Amino acid sequence: MSRSEPQQPATGTVMTDPVRYPSSASVPFRTKRGLALVLMTLLVPGSAQIVAGDRKLGRVALRVTLSAWALLAVTLLLLAVNRSLLINILTNPFASLVIILVLVALALGWAFLFINTLRLIRPVLLAPAARPAVGIALVLALVLSSGTLGYAAYLLNVGRNAIGSIFAGGPTIDPADGRYNFLMMGGDAGDDRTGRRPDSLSVLSVDAKTGETAIISVPRNLQNAQFSEGSPMRKIYPDGYDCGDECLINAINTEVTNDYADLYPGVDDPGAQATLEAVSGTLGITVQAYVLVDMAGFAKLIDAMGGIKIKAGGWVPMSGFFDEVTRTHGMPLGWIPAGDQTLDGEHALWYGRSREYVDDYSRIQRQQCVQQAMLKQLDPPTLLSKFEDIASAGTKVVESNISSSQLGSFVDLATKAKGQEVKRLTIGPPDFDASFSTVPDFDIIHAKVNQLLASASGPQAAAPVDSMVQASSVGGGLQASSPLRPAAGLPAGSAAQQTPPPSSDFTPVTTTPDGEPITEELLSQLKREGNEEAIRQLVATNGKCAPL
Repeated sequence: MSRSEPQQPATGTVMTDPVRYPSSASVPFRTKRGLALVLMTLLVPGSAQIVAGDRKLGRVALRVTLSAWALLAVTLLLLAVNRSLLINILTNPFASLVIILVLVALALGWAFLFINTLRLIRPVLLAPAARPAVGIALVLALVLSSGTLGYAAYLLNVGRNAIGSIFAGGPTIDPADGRYNFLMMGGDAGDDRTGRRPDSLSVLSVDAKTGETAIISVPRNLQNAQFSEGSPMRKIYPDGYDCGDECLINAINTEVTNDYADLYPGVDDPGAQATLEAVSGTLGITVQAYVLVDMAGFAKLIDAMGGIKIKAGGWVPMSGFFDEVTRTHGMPLGWIPAGDQTLDGEHALWYGRSREYVDDYSRIQRQQCVQQAMLKQLDPPTLLSKFEDIASAGTKVVESNISSSQLGSFVDLATKAKGQEVKRLTIGPPDFDASFSTVPDFDIIHAKVNQLLASASGPQAAAPVDSMVQASSVGGGLQASSPLRPAAGLPAGSAAQQTPPPSSDFTPVTTTPDGEPITEELLSQLKREGNEEAIRQLVATNGKCAPL
């Protein structure tokens, strides 16, 4: 006799228990019994077998159920009191594999119990009209239970593979002066390129306790970048990356990858590491890790998020063909209007990269805005609902030397950062004159950076700039800074002013000075007429941007 069959009563015993022996029950009772057994298997797996089937199987299943509930309670407790530990467990390669196997086993076991429950229901004893209802209820319960566990195992495996592809397995990093500093690089990579030449460089600095965040943007054309103390590249450029107009900070990645990779034995991406060291020395802070985003795949990540919402201060062109002879662009492929916009991946990429009719610094402001919009909108509901797409896009877009074992701490820190004001600084307009990146004064940069980070570390950390200890721009030694001097071309004291955070209270420029609405047709007509100056004036405010 099958172990799942109800035990037969002894000879002479009347089968009066309708739950275990439905043959003696009325037809309506059999229907209610069938639905009840399905519900019991869904809510308390094993209980249906105890009351109507193989009690031994039911007891085993019930023990597994109680153990699973206990593990769920521990998980919820960790989520409440130590979220970073929970995330570290989920992102650990071995632990996540064990969890995946357990979820699969539970899904299969639960499915087996539903099949056994169907056998206990005995559909042939049900009224013909009731059979479809009971069958549908069982299938829905099976999908809700085993299907959910199976899908959870699948998503966890997707995340496990993505983490293994994106993040490193090296040692963890410690805060520097109470902060984690991450270099965010955006660049192009292709089969015909060796090393990426970043289009954007920015440091995301996060207070290790409060999550208060600051973004420092470094223009790609900054010259004479200083390598940090201990950088192998100081042997090649002891006085800074200075070899003429070609020695821009964004050229370091390619040069090191092509010519000096041997200086970085055991480093996966020597060019990225050298760029990190140059940004560290230039800003006078310790940048511990980098995240490199391949801009060619950036659009996929934005699309996976469902787009980003921003308020654009002016129209932005999606530039057309660039003529190397005349040094001019052809007719734009399209325009991104001023005002409130929801940008898909392609338009977000253009919005962050376009610099036609404006300078690099307007583009930097838009890039900062796009970064903040992503941070603001990548909330738990978005992450959970689009996890598979985001993880898949991330493996194609992102490379990092952040240790996967520290992801829990950083995710927890990112949660603290959400909703807080993000401070911003650009080593260029509006914080410095446009010519500053050509002949930078590193004492001024260090002072301005320290002032920014002090303001982003809570009031207890704030201090007058002229009392801060600054890192020397060349030797790396420490010296007391003098009162902050203004950058070249700026009014006295302006270099010491805090850049105001992006605000959405500006008014987008949507009309001409004469009050005529700015439209794509108007801009295209001006382009056909060759009136570049008129277009330049109409789009001059496109650096203004705020995340929504």
